[in-house]
Amino acid sequence: MRTYRGSTPLAALSVTAVTAALLAGAAPPGTAAASAGPASALSWRPCAQEGGPAGQECAELPVPLDHRDPDGPRLSLAVTRVMSDRPDERRGTLLVIAGGPGGSGVRQVTETGQALRRATGGRYDIVGLDPHGVGGSTKAGCGLEPEDRELVNMRSWPGPDGSITENVTRARRIAETCARNGGALLRSLTTANEARDIDLFRQALGEEKLSAWGVSYGTYVGAVYAQKYPQHTDRWVLDSNDDPDPARVAQGWLANMAVGVDDRFPDFARWASDPARDAEGLRLARRAGDVRPLVLALAARLDREPRETTAPGVPLTGNRLRQALQLAMEDDDSFAGFAELVRAAGDSTAKPVLPAALSGPLPDADATVAMGVVCNDVRWRGTVPEYRRAVAADRAAHPLTAGEPVNLNACSFWKDAPAEEPVTVNDRGPSNILMIQGLRDPDTPYSGALRMRAALGGRARMVAVDRGGHGMYLDNGNACGDRVVTTFLTTGQRPERDVLCTD
Repeated sequence: MRTYRGSTPLAALSVTAVTAALLAGAAPPGTAAASAGPASALSWRPCAQEGGPAGQECAELPVPLDHRDPDGPRLSLAVTRVMSDRPDERRGTLLVIAGGPGGSGVRQVTETGQALRRATGGRYDIVGLDPHGVGGSTKAGCGLEPEDRELVNMRSWPGPDGSITENVTRARRIAETCARNGGALLRSLTTANEARDIDLFRQALGEEKLSAWGVSYGTYVGAVYAQKYPQHTDRWVLDSNDDPDPARVAQGWLANMAVGVDDRFPDFARWASDPARDAEGLRLARRAGDVRPLVLALAARLDREPRETTAPGVPLTGNRLRQALQLAMEDDDSFAGFAELVRAAGDSTAKPVLPAALSGPLPDADATVAMGVVCNDVRWRGTVPEYRRAVAADRAAHPLTAGEPVNLNACSFWKDAPAEEPVTVNDRGPSNILMIQGLRDPDTPYSGALRMRAALGGRARMVAVDRGGHGMYLDNGNACGDRVVTTFLTTGQRPERDVLCTD
């Protein structure tokens, strides 16, 4: 079961038509009445979806555009809940914090609420929200051209020869367009403001404390909330973590992905060389050690000679293949699709089929929020010559990602960053956090998670899972890891020390 999408910074793949369907029939989200208080009763309506949890409800929560001016203009956030189906055993409210930035909490509750309710024995009301800017919440927008909203361009892949000249031009253009068109809503997009919105949601729910399950970028949101509002945290799960260094934040997360993909690729290589793939027509090599050079050689050939695909006007280039690899590493279920792409790219008689995420531009709101949060949170470091040198070194050290993780992007030219000083995550606060982390996570690698673990100190315990993929609990992990998290959520018991789950 896949429970997360679009969980890596700048991917912004997580807001889909599912969210729109959830909110169908509701008044279009917009600026709410200024008189609506944060603790005002939420007006819930049914919004259950096929395949989602029974009894799901949706509402709109008014929040300030500027939290420094609580009586000023307001925005509307889409929120959802699934009430406990065992009220006699209910112990509180569990917040699902989606990844992103720009992930839809409404969608994630729809996708995972039933499994989460079953795992926790109905002990919680399960809730989520769409951060402002995306989904069913008040939309943000930079008005970017479609080409600049393509994932392979937003992620700033260097040219085939390692040049970043085109990246510099595009990054400046995107930053200038956002500065011109984004307005106050764009400037309000920060992790700290999402934490503040969550606390207003808590108040509107009438809860003294929340429990939470944050995934990917949601772990950083969860850590920031736990730092700002420790007295309002109950049982706190952070799933697939990265380095919270306040000097770098998302710039560091992106750089870490070069290591993450290297950590993860051997899993794919073993899968793609397994004799079991013969019957599927997906065995790429006889030995695992031959898969990596095959993929690298194919990417280099596509750099020189892109292939026409089934998506009109969207060729399969070397960088689109590399980006498809990054996406495929997030879960084993995506291995077959990437192997099929490699097969078709090497067959002159076939027309490759791109993953949906690479077949066209992202919606403007998704692209805006994905950039807005990570660019507003911290000032990105580096001059153009420094980026050029970093890309050259990273291409040599990590050819699978070809220098993209350390390249510049729109954040490098962002106006008025940071919006406020980043929150420093530290060990001061209640000891009620459980981290769960895959050893071979391509997006938020184990090495980065260890830095989050060190920052939290005695506040946390960590369960490391001997698995690959992004997102562990109820997803890519194993029975051991799921059991530790479920035990914590249902009983409050954590391991006395950090543990490793191998089965």
